[in-house]
Amino acid sequence: MRFNRILLSSALVVVALVFQVSVLARLHLPGAVPDLLLLTVLGLALVYGHVGGALVGFGAGLLADLSPPADHAAGRYALVLCVVGYLAGLVKPENGRLKSATGTMAVVAAAAIGTTLLYAGVGALVGDTAARHVGLGGLLFTAVLYDLLLAPFVVPGVMALARRADNDPLAEAGSAAQGTDISEGWLASGTGLRIGGQRSGLRMKAARARTARAGRIKGVKRL
Repeated sequence: MRFNRILLSSALVVVALVFQVSVLARLHLPGAVPDLLLLTVLGLALVYGHVGGALVGFGAGLLADLSPPADHAAGRYALVLCVVGYLAGLVKPENGRLKSATGTMAVVAAAAIGTTLLYAGVGALVGDTAARHVGLGGLLFTAVLYDLLLAPFVVPGVMALARRADNDPLAEAGSAAQGTDISEGWLASGTGLRIGGQRSGLRMKAARARTARAGRIKGVKRL
């Protein structure tokens, strides 16, 4: 990953984790806690692709594993977010731009379900049965609900920041030049400039007709 990607990803992950721990976790909502960290990883993965999504997910999960008040084995959430970030990066849209909000919300819902199931599954392997006592069905429902409600305020903003920080000046110049060419073509085909070209063509034809007529007249006079 390039330096600007690492810098932006680190800043967004830290801000998301701090806000999640200090604000969202203290709301004491029923069921799951809104996963702002997951939404941040998803937004970055949808721009950076599967490799970048996996790296960001692993780093974000490891930071969450080591930060208080984490009470689970280190590396558990890192593994979960690494897998989720990789899978989310596989559905990266063209040029990192959203074409439909429906597809992105489907990705968020699938990621919320996958994260909850993977986290509970890894916990079962290491002997953590907390999910059974809380109720896996309730965790799934509330995780999807909270993340879907929070996603429109987080994912598009994260993607916009990632695209802006990831743009290359040369690429921007090239895309600007392409945009100018396209706009000029659109203007030429739809705003009267084409009509002006047709008028100039008619004038040329009229001038040629006058020249030919004058030539015929001179030929008659000579006879």
